[in-house]
Order: sequence, then structure tokens, then C-alpha cells
Amino acid sequence: MNSKTNHKINEKSVQIPSGQVVLEGNLAIPEGATGIVLFAHGSGSSRHSPRNRFVAEELQREGLGTLLMDLLTPSEEAYDLGTGELRFNIEFLAGRLVDAIDWLVENEETTGLNIGLFGSSTGAAGALVAAVQRPQVIKAVVSRGGRPDLAESVLSQVLAPTLLIVGGYDDPVIEMNQSAFDRLEVEKEMTIVPRATHLFEESGALEEVARLAKNWFIQKL
Repeated sequence: MNSKTNHKINEKSVQIPSGQVVLEGNLAIPEGATGIVLFAHGSGSSRHSPRNRFVAEELQREGLGTLLMDLLTPSEEAYDLGTGELRFNIEFLAGRLVDAIDWLVENEETTGLNIGLFGSSTGAAGALVAAVQRPQVIKAVVSRGGRPDLAESVLSQVLAPTLLIVGGYDDPVIEMNQSAFDRLEVEKEMTIVPRATHLFEESGALEEVARLAKNWFIQKL
């Protein structure tokens, strides 16, 4: 691991209104933060995802704030567990993300910070749709093992520099990402992490994801 910059980090629970519901989040802002990254997880995951928390902590060490949040309420999560309906409703996920983006813009602790989006699985598609809906606010997008192809209808409208990260052994998702990558008309990169599967559980794989994401966000935010 690289040597880290020491930043005093204040993490706390926050509540984010979205339509008729309130979503739970964990907000961490290092002292002197220059930007903040909103995490959009995929199906069956939450703000407690160990993979996203690992990446978030790496970003925090570099002076970037993070907001990990649940895109679904507990009752919605229970419903989705049986149906899988909400996790593939990209417009629905994007709407939740847009509400969180607006909350970050208006919140006194985060207003003025450049915002990036880190999406995984179907959350990556939601992140890209949200980036199109808030083009003046979102400065960068990173997708980890994501499904950007599910945002196919808006890919040509994305303005935020976008990095797609895929595992080298995640064959179907590589093809889906390549297809989406070809449709993006903005500053973009696609990186394949060798010998990594969909969840990047192999030794060193998640560290490489964190390194790539960190470099992208530091450059763009």
C-alpha cells in the first residue's frame, strides 16, 4: 500500500429525504476536503458494503469526502429481495441519487465541494443517468464491475469524465462495459484488472480498484 496522507476524518450518520421516504447514509469529510464521492451500490448491497467501505476509506485518506448511502429503505430492500424489481429500475435508482446529489449541494458541510459518483453493478447505470440529470454538478464517474450498458439511452449525453473498471475474469460484464464505453462521447478510460472476478475478491484486486478510482477522482475533483 502507498503511504497515506493523514487527514482528520469526521464520519457521521445522515438522513437524506427522497420523495416520501428518508434514506440512511454515512457521511465522512476529511479536514480540508477538496471534493466528495457519492457511492451508488448495486443489487443486494448497502452502505455497509465492505468493498465500498474499503474504497471509501482509501479516498478519505487522500482528502476526499465520501457519502455511502442506502438507495432503498429496509421495506423496499425486503421487497426487492423477492422480486429483483427495484435494483434493475435504473430511473428509480437515478432519482434517489439525484436527491442525494441535491442534498450534498445544499448541505452546509458539503456545499461547494466538487462531486463524483462511484457506482457498482446496477448502481453504475444509475450513477450515469444521475450525472446526465445534474451535468453542472457531477465532475467525475467511476464504475466498478458495473452495468453502464443499462444506461444505454443516455450514454452519449454524459459530460462527466468516466472510468470503467472491470475484472479480467468477468467476461460477460467486460463485453457490456466495452459496448457502453464505445457509446460514451466524453473523456473516458476502461481498465481491466487482470485475474479479477466480478466482486474483486482476489488478492490485491480491490486495492487496484481503489488506486484507480482514487487517481481518477483526485485528477477530476
